Amino acid sequence: MGKKIFSGVQPTGNLHLGNYLGAIKNFVDLNNDKDNNCIFCVVDLHAITVKQDPKELKNNIRETVATFIASGIDSNKSIIFNQSSVAAHAEGAWILSCVARMGWLNRMTQFKEKAGKDKEKASIGLYSYPVLMAADILLYDATHVPVGDDQKQHLELCRDIAQKFNNDFDVENFLQVPEPLIQKEFSRIMSLKDGSKKMSKSELSDLSRINLTDNKDEIINKIKKAKTDPLPMPQDIKELDERLEARNLLGIYSSLTNSTLENSVKNFAGKNFSEFKEQLAEELVKKIEPISKEIKKLLGDKSFLDEILLDGVEKANLIASKKIERIKEIIGF
Repeated sequence: MGKKIFSGVQPTGNLHLGNYLGAIKNFVDLNNDKDNNCIFCVVDLHAITVKQDPKELKNNIRETVATFIASGIDSNKSIIFNQSSVAAHAEGAWILSCVARMGWLNRMTQFKEKAGKDKEKASIGLYSYPVLMAADILLYDATHVPVGDDQKQHLELCRDIAQKFNNDFDVENFLQVPEPLIQKEFSRIMSLKDGSKKMSKSELSDLSRINLTDNKDEIINKIKKAKTDPLPMPQDIKELDERLEARNLLGIYSSLTNSTLENSVKNFAGKNFSEFKEQLAEELVKKIEPISKEIKKLLGDKSFLDEILLDGVEKANLIASKKIERIKEIIGF
């Protein structure tokens, strides 16, 4: 039996290689499997947990849709929509926040990381964000959710909320308890300037990341300038624990070529970094340049992107509104 898959991407704009290899490439594979039923959500309600520029947010929502389409997600096969246009997400989040427990949320490490030292100044939305994420997933009876390391804990919370709701209201299996989909053979993509930091759009230097809108010359230049160490390429996978930049670049190469890290180490063992970087840049250009060109083309046709969203919202609304009505009946509204 096919999987029902739900996943969301924040419309932060300027999506980069880390977003592509960490999530979008996987979405394309899931979308291409004819047995899967996929829902891809642009999670704009999640985005406003931190202050956004309204004009930029609107553009970023479209850019996220353009990136999905340019990367190979078929909007005729999968539902693509934005969260704020389906009212059931906000309603579901409130109802489930009355089921979730403070102790559960207090354990969420991502809030501690994002709120930093002065958590009194963080928004309540940033704190309760995982409850909204649970509503996103549970409204669609998703059986599987693709998650990275940073979201595993949130999915556990979603499972706890589903089980508690089912027990509290004596409705066995009413809320589907989802399973995580973990990518095999995937390395976290780190900054090209510092192998200990995650690739991020908030890092000041543009040379720290490959943007999905970069052209061929920009990609080649960034890989040329990517930080390495003075030694030749590693001979053994064990060396990578000490050589973070080498690990990162080899991880990127492995993800792009669908090979194991071990094989990539073997292929380039003892060679010069310059030789490896040439190969890596070639693979990146092959994969990213067509996406970059297509994103730019799609962004020139805003009405086409808006139509995809409108169609997706209609389909998502049909599913989510039925589920929220049933939830209200169960609660006694």
